[in-house]
Amino acid sequence: MNAVKATLVKLVLRLCSLLPLAFARALGRGTVHIYWPFRGRSRRVTERNIQVAFPELAPRDQHRLARRSLCATGELVAEMGHVWLRSPAHIARMILEVSGEQPVRDALHSGRGVIVLAPHLGNWEIIGLHLPSLGSTVSLYEPPHLVALGPMIEAARQCTGATLVPTDSRGIARLVKSVRGGNIAGILPDQVPPDINSGRNVPFMGIPCFTGTLASKLIRRTGALAVFGVAERIRGGFAVRYEPAEDAIYSDDMSLSLAALNRGVEACVRQCAEQYQWEYKRFRVRPRAGQDIYADV
Repeated sequence: MNAVKATLVKLVLRLCSLLPLAFARALGRGTVHIYWPFRGRSRRVTERNIQVAFPELAPRDQHRLARRSLCATGELVAEMGHVWLRSPAHIARMILEVSGEQPVRDALHSGRGVIVLAPHLGNWEIIGLHLPSLGSTVSLYEPPHLVALGPMIEAARQCTGATLVPTDSRGIARLVKSVRGGNIAGILPDQVPPDINSGRNVPFMGIPCFTGTLASKLIRRTGALAVFGVAERIRGGFAVRYEPAEDAIYSDDMSLSLAALNRGVEACVRQCAEQYQWEYKRFRVRPRAGQDIYADV
């Protein structure tokens, strides 16, 4: 069954890759409009997250933001055909704006490594593909649930020159060595780790949530410059932005470092909130304390 699903995914991506980017995105949005009335799990989780993250918004505005967010996810899925199946030159043409990269270049020129924190915002795959244009890049890679998609995704993520390493201890050791050698590492900082010993509960959008410690540990171990990277979806392509993390992220106090990490993610999110992956159960805590906010979704 998984092989069949993988084949269907590849066919859809191939179709989307042949369409103009604007048409592919429109197809993604249209699919969400069809799905929306059925109140599926993604919609319910998105609505709950937005209620929690933006309590200051009126219910009508929360509803509108939730719908726009799922439409953005539809666009994300549809545009992956362009991102994963087209040439590096095509990918470069989709990047219409780049800002904030000079501190990255300066750090690399001085021999200091850089850790780029790319939240699940906009199209984070574009960040991974753009980083090699700034310097030698290593990124953590975990195979997808649909294993048959693995070779396609691996090839796509390495097509502009990045090196992928596994998320096990050997892969992390390779990443640390590379960053200490003055190179770039790309990390997704906003995933909820499965191991209770791999994170702490710190605020995000004003709500305590379980946050992984890996990024902060790597920043401390390597002495790297920490920056956030976002590829915002704009008309015709993407606007890539790099923004420095606040000084507290370098703190030896893990709670202070993680709080700074989440404030950085929040600052990125607030610039284009509808493009964040709100269908992910981000506001979980471990160990569970009190009522689970997702219990009824």
